[in-house]
Amino acid sequence: FSSKLQKEKVGLEDVDYDPSQHRKLEHPNTYLGTLVHLLKGSIGTGILAMPMAVNNAGLVFGLVGLIIVGIISVHSMQMVTGASQTLCRRLKIPSLAFGETAEAAFKCGPPRFRKYSNISRIIVNAVLSFTNYASVCVYVVFIATSAQQLVEYWVDGYVPNKRVIIAILLVFVIPLGLIRNLKYLTPFSAIADVFTLASLGITFYYVFRDPVSFEGKKLVGDVSTIPLFFATCIFSMEGTGTVLPMENSMKKPKQFVGCFGVLNVTMFIVISLYLLVGVFGYLKYGNELEGSITLNFDITERPAQVVKILYAIAILFSCGIQFYIPTQIIWSSLEKKVDPKYQNAYQNIFRIVICCIIVGVAAAVPTLGPIISLVGAFGLSILGLCIPAIIDIVTRWEHGLGRGYWRLWKNCLLITFAFFALFTGSYSSILEIIGEY
Repeated sequence: FSSKLQKEKVGLEDVDYDPSQHRKLEHPNTYLGTLVHLLKGSIGTGILAMPMAVNNAGLVFGLVGLIIVGIISVHSMQMVTGASQTLCRRLKIPSLAFGETAEAAFKCGPPRFRKYSNISRIIVNAVLSFTNYASVCVYVVFIATSAQQLVEYWVDGYVPNKRVIIAILLVFVIPLGLIRNLKYLTPFSAIADVFTLASLGITFYYVFRDPVSFEGKKLVGDVSTIPLFFATCIFSMEGTGTVLPMENSMKKPKQFVGCFGVLNVTMFIVISLYLLVGVFGYLKYGNELEGSITLNFDITERPAQVVKILYAIAILFSCGIQFYIPTQIIWSSLEKKVDPKYQNAYQNIFRIVICCIIVGVAAAVPTLGPIISLVGAFGLSILGLCIPAIIDIVTRWEHGLGRGYWRLWKNCLLITFAFFALFTGSYSSILEIIGEY
């Protein structure tokens, strides 16, 4: 890819070149299939942490903050997708991954930026891999926490060790990690979507079965907990690392963007659900909220048991899509160093080792709330906010930053917000983890 960049003439994109016409996809995804994947990738454990996020921010600040973070997240995804499509036309390349988009942006940008092209790709791929694998760690901890509650209730007097449950989950994580084709993950994502919607239905039953009360609810949270709110929201809503693999795998990629494209439709659904669960979940349980709202449900009731089972299975099936993206990136750089006749075996070994590391990290720190905030603050603030803004600046540098350089100022604000979330959110999350251990 780098040699391709070196050979191409850097200039305005070729408007007659349609990247989608030159893609050769063995298993292309449809509009519905892509929407299912993106919806599942966007509705993970984070939605269940939204009430706690609103608790940290307060009712008014939380409501407004959720909407703002949602809009920023969608805008970041649109910037990355737009930059990738622009660079594909400019370089006459069928598709670009996230890291390749960053590399192409710097390589096609101002001369003084071009020397950073290679390092930009490495940084993006490293942060993307970290955040996706860390998300799987969060998923494993969530599943283990739900399973622990169920076993404790079903087997009277026995309190299972959460770390033992996490170790057992390795048996289920490895098969999902061995799936190499996005199309074969579609059935798992579809089942996960159905189970998630059913779980959300039960969640709304618990939230709305009694009249909600505003009594004792704070309108604005403490200054010390607001960084945790932003970090949790960013973790929950940010899906920038997922959009390009989804767009690149589509049979008709033009359906991904646009007013009623896959991206906008999916994120409208996601933001609406997050607002409902976050605001009304907080109004229902207030200061008694756990890291996941399902942990507040009375375990003696059958619907509470069903929702824990359904959501645990849904989150387990979501591990595949989160694992797929970084593993493809890392293995693509490793496979050229392996003898072709051993590549299949070595790839399986590599995937199994990564699964073991993920489960090992989850067992080391099996605390749900602070981990969600830490991953959101450290990884996704960089990946979902800072990097898209930088890519947009460099891509547009010589081709229009808008009147008064408004795009430049807007992106600088995004970068500032990203670093605010990074430092304050990481600090608060680490303090919580230290306090618990």
